[in-house]
Amino acid sequence: MGEILVGTAGWTDPTLLATDWYPPEARTAEDRLRYYASRFPLVEVDSTYYASPAENTARLWAERTPADFTFTVKAFSLLTHHPTKPSALPKDLRPEGSRNLYQRDADPGLVESVWERFLSALTPLLDAGKLGGLLFQFPQWFPIGRRNKQYLLECQRRCAPVPVCVEFRNHTWMSEDNQRETLGFLSDHALPYVCVDMPQGYPNSIPPVLAATADLAVVRFHGHSEKWTSRDVQE
Repeated sequence: MGEILVGTAGWTDPTLLATDWYPPEARTAEDRLRYYASRFPLVEVDSTYYASPAENTARLWAERTPADFTFTVKAFSLLTHHPTKPSALPKDLRPEGSRNLYQRDADPGLVESVWERFLSALTPLLDAGKLGGLLFQFPQWFPIGRRNKQYLLECQRRCAPVPVCVEFRNHTWMSEDNQRETLGFLSDHALPYVCVDMPQGYPNSIPPVLAATADLAVVRFHGHSEKWTSRDVQE
């Protein structure tokens, strides 16, 4: 049987901070990460979806956690075809205007720079042996198809040797007609599938399919709240 690591989505989530889970003396980000890492062997870094981290930040994460601690890092929004606020980009890469930016509309040179900086910033975690995987959560407008399959392989190529964990939010990947094709494609290329436990019946719902398509398997428990569409993560 393989090793099972369990953790939460971040260590600074408002829900954790609003409860008594952290002791009173854990007041700083460093204190909280050290305390969290003394209780869990794994954490998912969600903040990297909203803005690429600085390399020094990743270095501090590595220094403040035990040698066997594991980080799963969520890919930056622009790299997963989500809308990205220009303010989320490094200042020297920000395009003019305030409208959300999509990868399909962005200058190829800008996208290339975002890839390079995102991966470079994570080098301290990789060097420390603490980067367990990169989580690529794709939006509901990312359906099954040749072009999108090729993009998954591009992500894998760019991120190697770090595993690219694939989470879909478009039902076509896991429809009755396509499920075998999807899982076969992921298995053929050793791309870890992210099994999702989430509310059903919404445009971005994916059925709770359990499958291991690589040496690494990921399960994300999103819960079954009736407030799924409230845009309030804590709810």
